[in-house]
Amino acid sequence: MNLANTKHSPSYIGQSEAARAVRDLVSRVANSSATVLITGESGTGKELVARALHDESIRSSGNFVPINCAAIPKDLLESELFGHRKGAFTGAVADRIGRFELAHGGTIFLDEIGDLSLDMQVKLLRVLQERTIDPVGGLRPVQINVRVVAATHRDLEAEMQAGRFREDLYYRLNVLPLHTSPLRDRAEDVPELLRYFATRFAMPGRAAVTFAEDFMQALQDYQWPGNVRELSNLVDRFSTLFESQHLALLTITPNLLPRGLAALQAERCQGKLFTTDLHNVIMATPPALFDAPLI
Repeated sequence: MNLANTKHSPSYIGQSEAARAVRDLVSRVANSSATVLITGESGTGKELVARALHDESIRSSGNFVPINCAAIPKDLLESELFGHRKGAFTGAVADRIGRFELAHGGTIFLDEIGDLSLDMQVKLLRVLQERTIDPVGGLRPVQINVRVVAATHRDLEAEMQAGRFREDLYYRLNVLPLHTSPLRDRAEDVPELLRYFATRFAMPGRAAVTFAEDFMQALQDYQWPGNVRELSNLVDRFSTLFESQHLALLTITPNLLPRGLAALQAERCQGKLFTTDLHNVIMATPPALFDAPLI
């Protein structure tokens, strides 16, 4: 499998050791039915890797059903995961299937699993043990056939020590552990990622933006606190604002850059701005910025 070439998995484009390790592990475990626990910082592509696990598996014809456990109120999460029966609570005017049933024959991705309440952890543990779910208000369990992939940005071992995460659930989830490295630890992958996203976000009728050597070096040296998600968003911004430009470090106004990258720009370009061809600076600046008030 070439994970780098799949449409779902740009986060692990590159030839760094970390990128190769994830591609290799996804290839080896995709067809297993064992649960996978993906750990890593926000923005490192955990859902993209989960999708790759699904796409490369024998379950790929089934649904891939993601759910962010931290984004749904606790009193609604049980119904969202397991469904409910008509009359189970006020407002339950009809039966409703949950995410686990939607994923039957496919994969469910439980993002931010570390944010589950302890009582919901007990219910999830039972699902993993029994391979059945209990819809809210239901009279009998429902059999399911689902591959479970979970992810978290939290240190679950520390959460266990603090009593916030069940040890038995951790070991049920952590059968196949997989870690997504932060982008700052694989800077050698940045040029390939930039080219990928520049091609992906190129506006219709325009060539993809390219990056001069000084700008490319600054982008590799930047720490990327938002990881691949931040890089993707930045290239999307450049592709929208600049028409087929070859972008140099001096040709980007600081307000278009993340704070840390703008600081690198200021450090490396100190005293150089006025030696740069002013025409190039003007041509690389979006017209709307000339109308912005000077504050």
